Amino acid sequence: MKLPGRLSAAIEILEDIAQRHRPVAEALKAWGINNRFAGAGDRAAIGNIVYDALRKRASHGFAMGSDSARALVLAVAVRDWGATPEELNDLFAADTHAPEVLSADEVQRLSSADPLEDAPEYVRADFPEWVVPSLKASLGPFWRDEGRAMAGRPALDLRVNTLKADRARVLKSLERVAAQPAALSPVGVRIAGGERDSRTPNVQADEGYLKGWFEVQDQGSQIVALLAGAKPGEQVLDLCAGAGGKTLAMAASMGNKGQIFAYDSDRHRLAPIYDRLKRNGARNVQVRAPGEGALDDLVGKMDRVVLDAPCTGSGTWRRQPHAKWKLSAEQLALRVDEQAAILEAGVRYVKPGGELVYITCSILDEENSGQMRRFLAAHPEFEAVPAGPLLEAMAPGASAQVHLTPEGGALLTPLKTGTDGFFAMVLRHRG
Repeated sequence: MKLPGRLSAAIEILEDIAQRHRPVAEALKAWGINNRFAGAGDRAAIGNIVYDALRKRASHGFAMGSDSARALVLAVAVRDWGATPEELNDLFAADTHAPEVLSADEVQRLSSADPLEDAPEYVRADFPEWVVPSLKASLGPFWRDEGRAMAGRPALDLRVNTLKADRARVLKSLERVAAQPAALSPVGVRIAGGERDSRTPNVQADEGYLKGWFEVQDQGSQIVALLAGAKPGEQVLDLCAGAGGKTLAMAASMGNKGQIFAYDSDRHRLAPIYDRLKRNGARNVQVRAPGEGALDDLVGKMDRVVLDAPCTGSGTWRRQPHAKWKLSAEQLALRVDEQAAILEAGVRYVKPGGELVYITCSILDEENSGQMRRFLAAHPEFEAVPAGPLLEAMAPGASAQVHLTPEGGALLTPLKTGTDGFFAMVLRHRG
C-alpha cells in the first residue's frame, strides 16, 4: 500500500472507533482481518497514523477546525509526518484508493505557520480541559510541556531479568534493533520509538525473551518496582499483582530469597503470571488465587506490602491515547474510592516497622499526592519515607529528574524521565 491508501485506511479505522466506541487495538485488528491484502508494514504504518491522530486530537482538531477522522489524519500526514498539502493532492489525484483531494480550506489550514496561535492552553497541551486543575496540582508549571511530551510516541523498554542474565548479555542479543542502556533504571534497556511508518520490533519472538532474559516493561514501571525496596529474605505481599510485572521485578531484586505472595482480586488478571514466573525462573513467588480467607495467615506479618493500585491509567496516555479522551470525572472519583479501600485493606498485613508501598500509573493529583495526604491524616501510625534518597541510591542524579512531591512521593513523567507516568510513595509503620 502507498501513503494515500494507508491514510484512507486510518480514516476508516478512526471512524469505526468513533461510531462503535471500541478500543483502538480491537478496531485495528478488525480492519486487518477484513483487509488481508495489507502486509505487516502496512498495518504498522496505519496503526502509527491512528495513534498519532488520537494523541493530538485536541491540537490537530483545533488546527483543522474539526476533529473528524479525515481532519485528524490529514493533520498527521502534514504536521507530524512532513508531507505538504501540494504533495498530498498530487498523490490523491493519482491514486484510486486515496481520500478525496484537499479542499481550499484544508489546504489553507494545513499551510498555516502557527495554527495554534489562538488555541487555549489545554488544547496546546493536548489534554482534556477538565483535568487541567488536577494536572496543575501534580505537575505545577510543567503541565503544558508534560502534555506535549505525553502526545509523543513512547520508546520500547525492557527489564533485564537478573535471575537469568545481565544487561550486557541482553544488549548483545538485541544489537540488531539498536538497543541501548536505559538512562535511569540499572536493569533497563531501551529501543527508541520510531517515526512516521517505522515498525516496533517484536522482541517477544527473540530468543532472549523466550529464555527469560528480559521482560517488556516501561522504565518508569521498573523504577517504581525498585523504589518498592524488596530485599532478599523479606516477606512481601503484592496485593494487586495483576499479570505479575512488578512481582517479577521484585523477585529478581530479592535474588529468589525470601517470599513474595502474589495476589489479585481478579483471577483473570492473575492468570498470565504462572507462565511468566516459569520463564523468568522466579522461585520465591507463591501465587494466592482470590477466595475467602486467601490471605488471612499473612495479617500483621509482612515486611512489605506493595499496592499497585487500580487507577485511571493517565500515565499511559502515550500508549493508550483513546483513553485520554474517554476518561470522565465520575470514573476518576470511582478509582479514588477504590484506591482508598485498597489502602485500608493493605494496612492490616503490614507488621510493626514494615512498609506499605503505594503505586499508580497516573499523573492526576487525586490519585497520587491527594490520596497520600488523606491516608496519612487517617493513619498517624505511618510515616512517609522520602523518595529522593531512595532514587539517589538507585542512580545518582535520578532525584533531580522526577517530580518529588511535598508528601515524599515520586512522580515520573514523559517530560522529566522519558517514561510513562508513574507515582510511588513508601509509607513506614512506626512500630
